[in-house]
Amino acid sequence: MAEKTVKIPGPDHPITVEKNPDRVVVKVGDRVVADTRDALSLQEANYPAVQYIPRADVDFTQLERTDHQTYCPYKGDASYYTILPDIENAVWTYEQPYNAVADIRDHVAFYPDRLSIEIIA
Repeated sequence: MAEKTVKIPGPDHPITVEKNPDRVVVKVGDRVVADTRDALSLQEANYPAVQYIPRADVDFTQLERTDHQTYCPYKGDASYYTILPDIENAVWTYEQPYNAVADIRDHVAFYPDRLSIEIIA
């Protein structure tokens, strides 16, 4: 098995993780999947910011873990969840994130094109 490349964020690929001062609510239709005032906003390079929600503020009864995994050389191995009944691999988490983004441990993120992510100031 080949060793995974680990990259450190820097000027060519910056990553910042900051507390989002606003309330973040994640919904599928009218169904609330997550609701928090403790989200972290991860800004990576020129990509849109991603809201990472503390696991404690997510309704895991609506999620089912899948076998799907991906790898990011800046963040580490990601595991995925399906939102029941059928929004496959719409949620991801870095259970052992690299040190540069260690704050996102015990948080999950959601694909915004598959559900509603409301940021309420």
